[in-house]
Amino acid sequence: MSSRPPQRRPERLKEPAAPKLPASLTVARLPEHGIEDDAAYRSMEFKGVELSPRHVDAADFEGCRFVDTRFSGTRMRQAGFTDVELEHCDLSNMRATTSAMHRARASGSRLTGMAWSECAFRDVVFDTCRADLAGFRFSTFKNTVFRDCTMLEANFQNADLRGVRFERCDLTGAQFSNAQMDGTRFADCVLLGIGGVAGLRGSIVKSRDAQGLVYALAGAMGITIED
Repeated sequence: MSSRPPQRRPERLKEPAAPKLPASLTVARLPEHGIEDDAAYRSMEFKGVELSPRHVDAADFEGCRFVDTRFSGTRMRQAGFTDVELEHCDLSNMRATTSAMHRARASGSRLTGMAWSECAFRDVVFDTCRADLAGFRFSTFKNTVFRDCTMLEANFQNADLRGVRFERCDLTGAQFSNAQMDGTRFADCVLLGIGGVAGLRGSIVKSRDAQGLVYALAGAMGITIED
């Protein structure tokens, strides 16, 4: 009889719930469908639309698709994005506070310098996005995945990242000070020069990714590494 211990099956990771978009969408046109304070937008497609720069409070989007849409420089407060898709959009330098995304997917989009602070993300996928210098300070994430994203110097200070997955992302110089990261997973990511390395307590890192943490860990412990 073999005494070999039973092999553990790889854990099947839950994918975020996909956006639920209606079969038919109304095409948005400006200025008729320009975003305004306290307005609700339902079952609409914004394609090639310029929505920047705007200052908007309490705008709500549900069941909408954004394609080649520009939010660059737009400022939003208490905005809601539920069951939305963003494809090849420009959210660079966008500012959002106390806002939320639920069942959302952003793909092939530019998020450079975007700052979503004190926001909530649930069942969200960021796929092949450029998010260098993006900020998510004090935000809460549930069942969220960052996949194939460039995230140089992204800021997750004081964010709740418990259970979040980073897959094949370049996180060089990213900041995780005081983040909550129990169960956060890093797979095939670049983790060179990250800040707030103590914030990674409780996270799960693939062995080949851990090599990039050596210098950050050494610096946090006051260790000098010489050749």
